[in-house]
Amino acid sequence: MSRNIDFPVFVSLWNINQKLATPRHHARMARWLSARWRGVHRDGLLMAFRDSGKSTIVGLFCAWILFLDPDQRILVLAADHALAKKMVRNVKRVIERHPLTTRLKPSRRDQWASDQFTVNRDAELRDPSMLAKGLGGNVTGSRADVVICDDVEVPNTCDTAPKRADLRQRLAELDFVLVPGGLTLYIGTPHTFYSIYADQAKAEAGEERPFLDGFERLEIPVVDEAGESHWPERFPPEKVAAIRRRSGPNKFSSQMMLRPVNIADGRLDPDRLRLYDAELDYAEGNGTAVLRLGELRVVSASCWWDPAYGAPGRGDASVIACVFSDGEGGYWLHRVRYLTHDPGAPDDEATQLCRQVAAFAREFHLPAVRLETNGVGRFLPGLLRRELTRMEVPCVVIEVVSTRAKDARIIEAFDAVLAAGAMHAHRSVWSTPFISEMREWRPGAGGGRDDGLDAVSGCLLAEPVRLVRGAGSLTRPDWRPGSAGWKARTDFDL
Repeated sequence: MSRNIDFPVFVSLWNINQKLATPRHHARMARWLSARWRGVHRDGLLMAFRDSGKSTIVGLFCAWILFLDPDQRILVLAADHALAKKMVRNVKRVIERHPLTTRLKPSRRDQWASDQFTVNRDAELRDPSMLAKGLGGNVTGSRADVVICDDVEVPNTCDTAPKRADLRQRLAELDFVLVPGGLTLYIGTPHTFYSIYADQAKAEAGEERPFLDGFERLEIPVVDEAGESHWPERFPPEKVAAIRRRSGPNKFSSQMMLRPVNIADGRLDPDRLRLYDAELDYAEGNGTAVLRLGELRVVSASCWWDPAYGAPGRGDASVIACVFSDGEGGYWLHRVRYLTHDPGAPDDEATQLCRQVAAFAREFHLPAVRLETNGVGRFLPGLLRRELTRMEVPCVVIEVVSTRAKDARIIEAFDAVLAAGAMHAHRSVWSTPFISEMREWRPGAGGGRDDGLDAVSGCLLAEPVRLVRGAGSLTRPDWRPGSAGWKARTDFDL
């Protein structure tokens, strides 16, 4: 039998043998996979809606590769070992029953295990023909001509930022497994807004380019742009509508329409923030100070520092934020800064942090900084006042003790302004973890990052600061309208 049989024909022969029809989207997948195998750009991402049969087609693809060249070595990597074994069992079943591959089955039982097997081949190779591994498995020393990443992104591997970073690190190690000129194929559906399958980089996650940048992509959602089902025999309009109702908008968008969103419904939607690029412009004239954001005059400011100690990158983050407001009731989140310190510096970490806060206040012309003194912030007000004085920054320190639950404060601060579309955010905010905190925050869930949310909620809940500047060298015209004193003329004596 000729080994020049193309993959779509291989799939059709299997379906005829199994007394099945070949759906149009399966034929489309088969043509695309064949092009990856025979083409120059071999790396590919196959995304198709849940229950579309993509794993079945990829299993047939693996069997076809071994039919063409029994010396090929295929590694299947999945979120856990059991899922990877499922793919290996599927390929074994195809090899045993497909009319073109039965000769590949070895006679020795030890070469036909549940999580790996070796077909009849001429080459003496250390690695099996197909091997199943979970993400936590050790692949050091393995070599593969083909790597199949089958549903490596699932909620358990991507629902927090540390898990997403670990997933990317583990997948990057596959470069040392794949032989030069090999083929890498990802199959799956997105489970988070920060999906490895996203076609655009997420600046707030520190990405400069998408994780699978350069991969050829095939995306088959359950319905096309015209609303027509890609598998009308199994997913007619009424079934699609029922799935949409049962799963909810986020899960339907993620698993059936292949849009990178968080499966769990979030309380805070960063897409409601109104992006702006303007920078602050401070000017003085005739003894009057004016602070503007572009052409807009701001009338008040609030700044909140939620301090934290500890090694950089571990534990709670020390976050400072500033929010300006205009005369029309708009809020302008101008900066969110995640402070770090240098453990090797001669100054202690508290002094380093206070110095950064003082520089922050000076940079953005802030009249006051509210400092949360719960816990570690208890000893910081005096240090911060000292640094403000040393740096000649005319800024007041206001000590605040938080007595309400953090979740309640965050909800109260954000709900109304987001619903009203009154909250703007500077472009720089998108390059911080604040945006991902908004997307992933679940009140009462615990375990997620919320340090930036806490700082910004403190700004939003704070009353506009209208304190008079101190005397001496720490004075300058106040840019806030109505903040200066006023003396009335009288015609009587007391």
